[in-house]
Amino acid sequence: MATAALVAEPARVEVFGIRHHGPGSARSLLAALDDYQPDAVLIEGPADADPLIGWAAAEGMEPPVALLGYAQDRPSVAAFWPYAVFSPEWQAMRWALRRDVAVSFCDLPAAMTLAERRRSSPATADHPDESEPGPDGEPTDEQPPLDHDDAGRQHRQATEDPLALLAAAAGYDDAERWWDDVIESRMDGASPFPALIEAMAEVRREVGTVPGLAAEQEARREAYMRQTIRAALKAGRRRVAVVCGAWHAPVLTLPLPPANADARILRGAPKRKVTLTWVPWTHERLASASGYGAGVTSPGWYHHLWTAPDQPIVRWLTAVARSLRGKDLMVSSAHVIEAVRLADTLAALRGRPLAGLSEVTEATRAVLCDGDEVAVRFVTDHLVVGQALGTVSDGVPTVPLDADLTAQCRRLRIRREPTTRQHDLDLRTSHDQAKSKLFHRLGLLGLRWIQPAESGIQSQGTFRETWEATWRPEYAVTLVEASVWGTTVEAAAAAKIDRVAAEGSLAELTAAVGDCLLADLPDALGRLLAALAEKAALDIDVVHLMDAVPDLARAQRYGDVRRTDTASLRQVSEALLLRICTGLPQALAGLDDDAAAAMRRRLDAVHAAIGLLAADAAGGLLAASAAAEDGAPSTSTPGPTGRQRWLAVLASVADRPDLNGQLAGRIIRILVDAELLSDAPVRLHRALSHGVGAATKAAWIDGFFSDGAVLLIHDPELLSLLDEWVSGLGQEEFVDVLPLVRRTFGAFAESERRAIAGRVAAGAGQRPEQRADDDLDLELAAPALATVRLILGAA
Repeated sequence: MATAALVAEPARVEVFGIRHHGPGSARSLLAALDDYQPDAVLIEGPADADPLIGWAAAEGMEPPVALLGYAQDRPSVAAFWPYAVFSPEWQAMRWALRRDVAVSFCDLPAAMTLAERRRSSPATADHPDESEPGPDGEPTDEQPPLDHDDAGRQHRQATEDPLALLAAAAGYDDAERWWDDVIESRMDGASPFPALIEAMAEVRREVGTVPGLAAEQEARREAYMRQTIRAALKAGRRRVAVVCGAWHAPVLTLPLPPANADARILRGAPKRKVTLTWVPWTHERLASASGYGAGVTSPGWYHHLWTAPDQPIVRWLTAVARSLRGKDLMVSSAHVIEAVRLADTLAALRGRPLAGLSEVTEATRAVLCDGDEVAVRFVTDHLVVGQALGTVSDGVPTVPLDADLTAQCRRLRIRREPTTRQHDLDLRTSHDQAKSKLFHRLGLLGLRWIQPAESGIQSQGTFRETWEATWRPEYAVTLVEASVWGTTVEAAAAAKIDRVAAEGSLAELTAAVGDCLLADLPDALGRLLAALAEKAALDIDVVHLMDAVPDLARAQRYGDVRRTDTASLRQVSEALLLRICTGLPQALAGLDDDAAAAMRRRLDAVHAAIGLLAADAAGGLLAASAAAEDGAPSTSTPGPTGRQRWLAVLASVADRPDLNGQLAGRIIRILVDAELLSDAPVRLHRALSHGVGAATKAAWIDGFFSDGAVLLIHDPELLSLLDEWVSGLGQEEFVDVLPLVRRTFGAFAESERRAIAGRVAAGAGQRPEQRADDDLDLELAAPALATVRLILGAA
């Protein structure tokens, strides 16, 4: 026994330098692992994610997925380490778990990687879109090295794409094609790793090392990998397999340099507390076109090579034909056969062992798409890159907010999909109401997964909503950030509303009222309305109050459809309107043109809002009238309505000489539309009389006739006065007022402008007079009149 121990096999370390997300690398790696039979597998990845490796074999884990690491004190500082089913690292994990072989990550822990962000600019480090892994899984939002000479650029090119130099040495101008020929298109599974390590060692000697922040981080990573290998050997492992990016492979082989040198490199490295978990990923985000440093140009193609090793070209072109037929393009079996022949012929002419993506794409363009680049782009987006979205097991640790959202989505049958899906909601159904509440709550939390969209369905009511949903992997970070507000979607959204109620301005509070009502947060709404009433009572600026009323009025529209009690909301609106009516005369005095234009927009907004409030009040009066007819006592006291009070205030200031022309014209127009003034032609004549400047006249015209094409079409007297004024302008006056007048009438629809021009051409708006003795059949009109009286509540 002692003799056997003396001749025991020495510890071995085999390093497999792979290409991230390469199916050929993965296939060769599995064959090499089967041949080597290691007792420990070390994989390039964050070392503190070791507890999560076991989930790779769990039910429900379907790549593409990614490890997400984020700083506990600042979740926006995050990094992803993505894996596809054809990623060598993923296959190495699965191989070890199936055989109960010890497996762990050997790269810098995320605690160190994310601590490096403190040395980056805040704008870059905190942007989730920037925090994706780089060429070997590391985040890419480090600042570039400080040097900018040719050697530095060559070194960075080699570390980001070391295979480019090897491809150039082999006579290829495209590293992707070289790798595809040498590795990805190989079907024999022969090990390419010894030759790759030797070639990569030569590349490293050629480019050398360049001082700088990136080189410092690279040295720290490789020192940590070597320390992990030493720890595995010290633990008694005899056959260690190291799976890492090809660039690192030459410096990880035995014999390793002295351990104290690596210890010095790692000494004093910054750390921060982090949390790691698994999240879904997409093929689109694995593509290099997305900005991912270690990405590949064709994740969908590589997935096909992995899942269909037998007859890959035939199967691929068949899938392309099926996809094109789904878009109503005429593609037959004969097209597929001819495309396969063309792809094989191109590969033979170019001396390639197998038709690659370029040959297949050319065959698709020439045969299946008839040269249509739009169809080729469709194939590229949906098949070559792909739209696959992975899933993670339900048991994977996550924040409670994400778990609650997942449960609600499952209950409401909402799927997280990488492609855009439209949701048309009918708020008269309880199921769609629940969806609407969830979508609005997610909007309050800043999760832009589902956003409002334009509907192709014509609807005049408030019972329909249209949303578009597109899931992006970085939304996982947004959920983590939002989890500080609560453990459920409802609680978190309510907490956000409470934050606005405590710190927001009057305009922010009123905007939040509508959001709160749509999100169905009654408790938060009560607290928000109390804060709104308190702030409105202290705010003496009429402008702020006018800005607040439209949002409140729009919010009340959803009461009936959503069965929400808006009585308290109506009380706040009425209080604000009363204070506006009190302070409006003073607020209109002495405004210049810019301030008058802004005030005019506010007048229009408040007037429209009052129309909504008046309609709501009319509904209440009808209900009260019906109750009185049934014998119920009335509890309301007669008094002026909000609309009556508003119009009375406008009438009191209509003739003030200190009003800006825009405001004067607009107020007269509002009163005319309300049928409180019948002398519009007289007022127009007065406004256009001598002694008034041309600019003031044009401003009055703009205020009165904006959105008023119908007045000019159907009132010949107004049209005649306006025509006479324009015709009487001198050359200089016409040039001065032309921009304002053009803006006024340019807003009319083309048909309206054509009708007005026809009236003027016919003779200053003359139109055939209606005969006084027209026969009216009142008996025939009686049913229609009865219906109108019923609608108006006069029946």
